[in-house]
Amino acid sequence: MHYKNGREAKNGDKVLLLPSYGTPAVGILFDAKLNGGNDCNGFLACMKSFGQIHSADLKYCLHLDDVAAATIPDSSK
Repeated sequence: MHYKNGREAKNGDKVLLLPSYGTPAVGILFDAKLNGGNDCNGFLACMKSFGQIHSADLKYCLHLDDVAAATIPDSSK
């Protein structure tokens, strides 16, 4: 199972869901499974809205560490 950028996906990861429609969401990945072929689906326990759960196709997700590394400039320069 892999995210949009090829990083290996694991249950318990903090991820950003960027759906093809709707609002992006941040949460903890759980119950992720390979559904045949290259299709991997799981669920996202949202951090902002307690108790809210999103279905998450991993091809629309990125690990939060990868998002932070790509968007936060080095402040020591």
